[in-house]
Amino acid sequence: MSASFKGSNSSKFQVSEFILMGLPGIHSWQHWLSLPLALLYLSTIGANILILTTIYQDPALKQPMYLFLGILSVVDMGLATTIVPKILAIFWFDAKAISLPECFAQIYAIHCFVGMESGAFLCMAFDRYVAICHPLRYPLIVTDSFIIKATLFMVLRNGLCVIPVPVLAAQRHYCSRNEIEHCLCSNLGVTSLACDDRRPNSICQLVLAWLGMGSDLCLIILSYALILRSVLRLSSAEAVSKALSTCSSHLILIFFFYTAIVVVSVTHLAETKNALIPVLLNVLHNIIPPSLNPIVYALRNKELREGFQKVFYLGLQTK
Repeated sequence: MSASFKGSNSSKFQVSEFILMGLPGIHSWQHWLSLPLALLYLSTIGANILILTTIYQDPALKQPMYLFLGILSVVDMGLATTIVPKILAIFWFDAKAISLPECFAQIYAIHCFVGMESGAFLCMAFDRYVAICHPLRYPLIVTDSFIIKATLFMVLRNGLCVIPVPVLAAQRHYCSRNEIEHCLCSNLGVTSLACDDRRPNSICQLVLAWLGMGSDLCLIILSYALILRSVLRLSSAEAVSKALSTCSSHLILIFFFYTAIVVVSVTHLAETKNALIPVLLNVLHNIIPPSLNPIVYALRNKELREGFQKVFYLGLQTK
């Protein structure tokens, strides 16, 4: 075995590093996936930086809806950067070894950023609810102070609540295998190598998922149910279409994000014989949304497209 071990007082062994094997079943040619993955990562960083630059430079976009979109862009870049460089290092340089502290830190970062993305979607849903259902009170409710407080709450909630996940993973005893059939340190993938009982880890992750993203999803559904009820009361078909169009981009992203989470969870629980499927879905779930979010908003939001044009126009003028 390629593992590195260190002795313990109990005459057992504790692995000192994990080996990330990559995508199960396709180790021999997985490096060919590095090119589309690298292009996807570069497009993710570039598109989200463009959104941030456009929101910063265009005074017309200094609105809460776009400020929340900017926060989502920062979270997306953080999530993608936590994952993709390590995967590319495995594919390009065969840098499979990862120390235990680094692995547990990656578990923490992934859970934290995914939770913050869910929180950002909740903030955006609340913003649309107030804008459509209480338009006259909107400037009084969704203020700059509210945006700052909501962002701080989202960061603190996810930064603190996910701490038990890597802490519990670090307390497990890893005494035999250290090869993980994955491209990244997932909590379930790491704790599956433990020699002792890993049920506390699974229970903790399940509880935190329901308390965090589960409550976010319930509040998002409630917000859009109230929005739909308010919109259906409008007498003008044009007003209904305009109200729904402001929510369409957000709804597309929410549907994809939470559907992907459900699919990944089901595939892990099903324990399919083909290990490639859940691993690949897990990787794609953490990479596709950060690249998809700016594209959906760019295609479906007129104000943002006009902002892009202004940024490009100013860029051409300065040359």
